[in-house]
Amino acid sequence: MRFMIIVKANADSEAGVMPSPDAMVEMGKFNEELIKAGVMLGGEGLAASSQGAKVRFQGGKTTVVDGPFAEAKELIAGFWLLDVKDKAEAVAWARKAPMGDGAELEVRRAHDVSDFTEDEVSTETLRKEREWRDANQKPMRN
Repeated sequence: MRFMIIVKANADSEAGVMPSPDAMVEMGKFNEELIKAGVMLGGEGLAASSQGAKVRFQGGKTTVVDGPFAEAKELIAGFWLLDVKDKAEAVAWARKAPMGDGAELEVRRAHDVSDFTEDEVSTETLRKEREWRDANQKPMRN
């Protein structure tokens, strides 16, 4: 199962403050542990919302709103995408993350093609999705 561990933004991440060198070392060690365990599919820190945009869809039209966005606690500052056996394992990894006081991580399961039935999605679409995932979604390796 794939789970995303979402790092919630805070005032510092929204201000573009980069983690300290010590924090970067600790994060690197954690990432190496994930990679050695064969569970890390990907992970990145994200730039502040001031460098992003929101695209809204309404009535067949799109509007673009440039950042920054108001509520830092509602924003994402980074993520890990893990391939683990269940939610308990994903939560166990999240608990090991080197986060500072007040930090918050959210653990969410990513949908898999097995979540959809042929009533909801065509057989051909399901086949293509399975093939793409089998070919492209492999854990990172050292």
